[in-house]
Amino acid sequence: MMNMTTPASATGAGRRWAILATVAAGLLLITLDNSILYTALPTLVEELGADSSESLWIINAYPVVMAGLLLGAGTLGDRVGHRRMFLIGLVIFGAASLAAAFAPTPEFLIAARAVLAVGAASMMPATLALIRLTFEDQRERNIGIGVWGSMAVVGSALGPIVSGLLLSRFPWGSVFLINVPVVIAAIIATLILAPHNDADPSKKWDLFSSVLALVALVGLVIAIKEVAKLGSVPIIAVALAAAVIGGALFVRRQMVLPYPLLVFGIFRNPAFLAGTLAAGFSMFTIGGVQLVTTQRFQQVAEFTPLEAGFLVAAIALGSLPTSILGGAFVHRTGLLPLISGGLAFSLLGITGAVLTFESSLPLFVVALVVTGMGLGAVMSVASTAIIGNVPASRAGMASSIEEVSYEFGTLTAVAFLGSIVTAVFSSTVRLPSGVDASAADSIDAALAAAQNDPGVRDALVQAARTAYDSGYTVVMIIVAIALALGAIITGVLLRRHGPGSDVATDH
Repeated sequence: MMNMTTPASATGAGRRWAILATVAAGLLLITLDNSILYTALPTLVEELGADSSESLWIINAYPVVMAGLLLGAGTLGDRVGHRRMFLIGLVIFGAASLAAAFAPTPEFLIAARAVLAVGAASMMPATLALIRLTFEDQRERNIGIGVWGSMAVVGSALGPIVSGLLLSRFPWGSVFLINVPVVIAAIIATLILAPHNDADPSKKWDLFSSVLALVALVGLVIAIKEVAKLGSVPIIAVALAAAVIGGALFVRRQMVLPYPLLVFGIFRNPAFLAGTLAAGFSMFTIGGVQLVTTQRFQQVAEFTPLEAGFLVAAIALGSLPTSILGGAFVHRTGLLPLISGGLAFSLLGITGAVLTFESSLPLFVVALVVTGMGLGAVMSVASTAIIGNVPASRAGMASSIEEVSYEFGTLTAVAFLGSIVTAVFSSTVRLPSGVDASAADSIDAALAAAQNDPGVRDALVQAARTAYDSGYTVVMIIVAIALALGAIITGVLLRRHGPGSDVATDH
């Protein structure tokens, strides 16, 4: 059992909510960095000379490394203390932000983003675990988790806005420098407020398991990217082999370790499994929609980065109230209407977005707000389903599983949907005669070729925009299918789960 010198029962109400505000700020940083490059990507591609593969890895290095390390970080937090892990993560995150801000090459930026992910992986399980350990009252904890879930959505949606604001006045490195003052403030607040000793030295931590998980995830992401763009068969084979072997060895190792990073038995709880899947489906939707929408409206509709950022902020506008209300009322409604119903409601929004993105900007914004309303409820209540269905002694493990689901949803969206939109573009664009075939590689390449050849500029720009809109439509339909599957699967899992049955006791 954990030994806390400042147990939740002895923590005053003001201090409890101050701790919540501190960990929410940390989570805001983590999720902000997942999406802050969506609007900055065209600028980065131009100024660093990144190709299409490097640009995807600049984004994906962060969620891939984070997802690979999260399980180990959560269990390590159970051993050494979540407060300590949160502080360590903040320090690493701040230092890596400074390095990323002054990256001279795409390769350096990719490496800096990977180190950022190490800091984020150290922090992220601690944010939810500290809430679980600070709030003993079920209703207070549900509201706290609702606020936590809203920060995940708001951070993802604010990333493009913050990026657009900074790029309108400062160099691209400012999108990373903005992290530093928040990190400093969070360190000070954590030192003052957070519980001092929630460590359990009896817990063991296995670094090799984290390495195996990372190998499996990196292999899977590379395979997804290559398959989506019909890439090299040998690369696909090697990546799949790495994913399968790494995953199999990870599972086998967990079965024999006395203190595994992941106890597979917790997935037998239908509510826990539904919450985990719902988190993944939600972030797949948010990550995919934000990535392709910010790119589409900058490249096709000639929005500025700031305008594109404000556009996708409509998701946050819809999600913020429902995420808080979901946490406050889940004890009355139960999980089913908020998780399965929220995914189904978001499906209505995505359907509206597909129908209106070319014809009516106001209706498209309304569709994004509807999408956010559904996802806000899902994400806050998914957190309740996950953290409320494990004992406190496994709070770090449960937090890690949720965040792996979040990051896996995001990185799958970027790897798969980012590759799909490029593949559809390349296969459908109709280049004017005389234009080099390399212009079909991406919309960036096509628009650059148009600027260099005034004779075909208008025709090539129109062809590029038409082809990208075809890719955008395909991606949004895939997102809609994913939401439909999510609503059905979670509905089946939660069909017998009633109100008030979302809390586990320590055992």
